[in-house]
Amino acid sequence: MGPLVRTAALNGYVELCHTLGIDPRALIKRVGLDVAGLAAQDRWISGAAVVELLELSAAAAGHEDFGLRLAESRRLSSLGPIGLVVREEPDVRSAVGLLLQHEHMFNEVLHSRLSEHNGLATLKVELRLDEAMRTRQAAELVIAALHLLLRGLTPQWQPLSVCFEHTAPADATTHRRVFGPVLDFGREFHGIVFYASALDAPNALSDPQLRTYARQYFESIAAPRQDTTLPDRVRELIEVLLPTGRCSAEQVARSLGVDRRTMHRRLAHSGDTYTSLLNATRMHLAKRFVAYPRRSLTEVAHLLGFSMPSAFSHWFKEQFGCSPSEWRNQRGTSSNTDAEADAV
Repeated sequence: MGPLVRTAALNGYVELCHTLGIDPRALIKRVGLDVAGLAAQDRWISGAAVVELLELSAAAAGHEDFGLRLAESRRLSSLGPIGLVVREEPDVRSAVGLLLQHEHMFNEVLHSRLSEHNGLATLKVELRLDEAMRTRQAAELVIAALHLLLRGLTPQWQPLSVCFEHTAPADATTHRRVFGPVLDFGREFHGIVFYASALDAPNALSDPQLRTYARQYFESIAAPRQDTTLPDRVRELIEVLLPTGRCSAEQVARSLGVDRRTMHRRLAHSGDTYTSLLNATRMHLAKRFVAYPRRSLTEVAHLLGFSMPSAFSHWFKEQFGCSPSEWRNQRGTSSNTDAEADAV
C-alpha cells in the first residue's frame, strides 16, 4: 500500500464541488474512495487517490485554482491532534519545527524541510508517491495551507517568494489573492522563501497557560515516524550537505552522532552503502535541477557537490546515457507533465 493521508485533507471538498457545479460523488467513486468515509476526519485513505481526485476535480470544474480554493477552507483542526499543540507553541520556529517533525501523523505523502541561509528561510515541500502522476493541485493545496497557517501564527508574516515547479495558470487571480505578488512558477521545487527572522516572531495564537497541557496530551498519543530508517536519514543529510561542498561519509556520520565505520556497518544491514545513497540522491536531484532551465549547468554541478563541471558531465552521462545539455534539450523543453512526473 502506498503513502496514506487523513481524510481531513479533503475537508471542504464536497462543499467546494457543489459551489463549482460538479458532482463530488462520481469523482470520489472514480478514484476508489467512499463518500461516506470522508465524514470521519481521522480515517486514513490513499494519498495517490487524493492527488488524483484533486486533478480530476479541477478538470471537471474547469478551475486551475481548485487546490487553492480548497486550501482556503483549512483550519488547524485539519492537522488533527498536532494542530492543538502547534496553536500553543510560543513562536513560529517551534510551531513549524513541531509540524514538520510530526507531519507523518497527518500526511505520509508530504516530505517537508526547513533550511536557513544568509538570513533567508526556505520551506520546501516534496510530494512522494509510488507512481508518477500530476501533482499540481495537491502541491498548491499544501503550499497554500502552509502559507495560511503561517499568516495565522503571525499576521505580519509575508513571504518573499512562493515557488511552484509547474507553469503559471492561465488565470492567476486566485493565486494573487492567496499569496500576493510574490509568485514564482517554473522553479525546481515547491516551497516558500521568507526572512529567517520571521521564525522568531511570537505565535499570536498561543496561550502560555495551555501549552503544557497541550504538550502532555500530544506526547501521550504521538506516534513515532515508523518509516524513518537510517538510509532515509543519510539521504536527507546528503541532500542538505551537497551544496555546501562538505558532503562526505565522515561528515554525514558525524551529523548522525556516530563514526564512519559504525554508519557503514548499520547501512550494510539494509543492503545500502554511503556511496549508493549518494549516487541515488544525486540522480534524484539531477533530474529536477537539469530540467530547470534557469539554472546553469555549472550551478547544477555545484549544487550536486561536484568541484568541476566536467566531473558532473562525466557522471551524468554514465547515469543517464547522455550529457546534461542533451537531457535538458530532450526533457526540459517537453510538457510540464513530464517535469512534474520527474519531481515525484
